[in-house]
Amino acid sequence: MSVEAKYWITEDETVVCHLCPHACRLKPGETGICRTRRNENDRLITLAYGNPVALNIDPVEKKPLYHFFPTSRTYSLATRGCNLRCLNCQNYHISQSGPGNETDPILSPEAIVRSAIDNHCQSIAYTYTDPVVFFEYATDIAHKAKEAGLYNIIVSAGYIMPQPLKEWCSVIDAANIDLKCFDEAICLKLNGIHLAPVLKTLKELKKAGVWLEITNLLIPEWTDNLQIIQKMCQWLVENGFEDTPLHFSRFYPSYKLNNLPATPVETIERAYETAKSAGLRYVYPGNVPGHVNDNTHCHACGRRLINRMGYNVTANHIHNGCCEFCNMLIPGRFSS
Repeated sequence: MSVEAKYWITEDETVVCHLCPHACRLKPGETGICRTRRNENDRLITLAYGNPVALNIDPVEKKPLYHFFPTSRTYSLATRGCNLRCLNCQNYHISQSGPGNETDPILSPEAIVRSAIDNHCQSIAYTYTDPVVFFEYATDIAHKAKEAGLYNIIVSAGYIMPQPLKEWCSVIDAANIDLKCFDEAICLKLNGIHLAPVLKTLKELKKAGVWLEITNLLIPEWTDNLQIIQKMCQWLVENGFEDTPLHFSRFYPSYKLNNLPATPVETIERAYETAKSAGLRYVYPGNVPGHVNDNTHCHACGRRLINRMGYNVTANHIHNGCCEFCNMLIPGRFSS
């Protein structure tokens, strides 16, 4: 299905997309980097509308969101396409192809919301590929979800322009932003994006009151440099993100980096200690099942509040948003 896209202008016999910082300039018939936006008769249209390629029911912890209604179920969806070119992409079979596969279903926003409710989900997550590229579809679903009393979650690299981000902030309740690396040259080579727009997205989400968690994937030889990690953590603390959960995720060989080894657990642990020493209060190892630091501890009294085994919560001592032991308010969304 193709519908007119938002956020574009005409200029010198081209259309210029203003959805993400790539600002693709497209002649008639050309498609953007994302593979989802095309110039058709001097109009920018989106090919991703109503074309989900993945539909799943996940625990919200899988996004990962550890401080957003633990144990709740989220209805996860994606379309084909992406505005990044990550060498390590785990979903490259859908992110690096465009919409239009005849086997993909056609589902309206109303149908998505109805399915989420029928499957007893408390939220809808726009994830797997980057939801920036199916912005119009995600936004329309999000409005319908709000009307139905559901929450909305984006899982994204945050490579988006300020105006569409502002529109999203009016309907999005939580976000996990994949901060690929705190180094401009590595971001360009590894992911095909600039760092500055992502940092601006983090600030805008926080300013808008969207619940935010951050993921940093530690890839051997690419993003596991402790000096860069230290610099990232210092920036987060200096810019008011000390209460924002940070997930250091373990890399496993995939796509164009299939020759690399999995991240040593010791690397994750060193990054964890670096972040805690910098002043970040809630830091978690990702893709390390059963690790003791995967649990949530109160930043005031140190007592264990949430016990996790993988994506399963086996104990929760947060009551009305506060630590049951010392009554400290815990950053996050823990009760309606």
